[in-house]
Amino acid sequence: MTEDQIRTVAVEGYRSLRQLVLPLGRLTVVTGANGVGKSSLYRALRLLAEVALGGAVGALAREGGLQSTLWAGPEVHGRAVREGRAPVQGTMRTGPVALRLGFAGDDLGYAIDLGLPLPQRPPDPFGRDPEIKVESVWAGQVLRPGTLVAERRGPAVRLRNPDGQWDVPTASLRSFDSLLTEVVDPAGAPELVAVRERLRSWRFYDQFRTDPGAPARAVQVGTRTPVLAHDGSDLAAALETVRDLGRGDELDEAVARAFPGARLEVTYDDGRFEVTLRQHGLLRPLRAAELSDGTLRYLLWVAALLSPRPPRLLVINEPETSLHPELVPALAALVAHAATVTQVLVVTHSRPLVEALGAPDVVGRRGMLPEEEVVRLELVKDLGATVVAGREGLLDQPAWHWARR
Repeated sequence: MTEDQIRTVAVEGYRSLRQLVLPLGRLTVVTGANGVGKSSLYRALRLLAEVALGGAVGALAREGGLQSTLWAGPEVHGRAVREGRAPVQGTMRTGPVALRLGFAGDDLGYAIDLGLPLPQRPPDPFGRDPEIKVESVWAGQVLRPGTLVAERRGPAVRLRNPDGQWDVPTASLRSFDSLLTEVVDPAGAPELVAVRERLRSWRFYDQFRTDPGAPARAVQVGTRTPVLAHDGSDLAAALETVRDLGRGDELDEAVARAFPGARLEVTYDDGRFEVTLRQHGLLRPLRAAELSDGTLRYLLWVAALLSPRPPRLLVINEPETSLHPELVPALAALVAHAATVTQVLVVTHSRPLVEALGAPDVVGRRGMLPEEEVVRLELVKDLGATVVAGREGLLDQPAWHWARR
């Protein structure tokens, strides 16, 4: 494990994720039935990453605003409701309306608390935008007063200096600006810079297009591409870059494992690149436009998972979609191999993929991902809230504390 590996992610008040604190390994596999909150977890992590880009408020607006994304159940469930003796009813709220997101690693942690703005007179045209109420950056895995290194409450900011004292910058923050994007002096706040760059490095892939008009099927102008685009439009250039930057053997192995006897070739003419797949028994290679949806999607995952510029955290959502079951073991080996060079979180509803990720030829053997670095989590619903199966209470989850407003 690397020193800066993320150990914990926490979400509170986002859709069905009422209070969710999850441990992360080098490879984390999150599974569960449809509708239990897997996609909400994926979207919550993307939202957390948007904070470092200054886009959290806009991302929430695109989801319908904070009111549309908040936990829709009551603040607490009474004993009678939990025992099935009474219907679910609203109760008097005792805490603030909040959507909270955070992560912690061995070295640093970060959390943000978003809430509703106060009513304005006259009405504010942006009155539905959420406000950033509290942000915290701390050293180590758990937020405590002694580990706090930077904090914003409303517009006010304070930073702990090397002498352990608090400095208060004169500038105040607007309600929609993050501490991570506005305090940029690396000498005065190196921990903020570290957290910001870590979040900006997170990478997400979800539902590549493989329809006849998909960008990955077209001939594209290409340059060196160490990171595959989210829509897969630069697939050919990304695959050729994998080979060009020294991972050609891994590329060939990933293709051969899925399609025995086949070889991937990228053709290029006057700067225009195209993916082709040469298969045993055919007189010519198949062009990207001719490949099946499953074959093309697998090649997209090859490009994403063999990136010569791996992120700090790679989050992939339902990579098994439209793949033939025979490709699932090859995909599992590819995912596990990626986890040897970067931290990977996989969200899936595929039991075969979960089982393949636990196979002895994928993890646990020498040279592969050690079994102790794999975390498997099954999500279920409890009175509408997403919880981890088998977890009896707070003592079964990683330690986590939110800052009070």
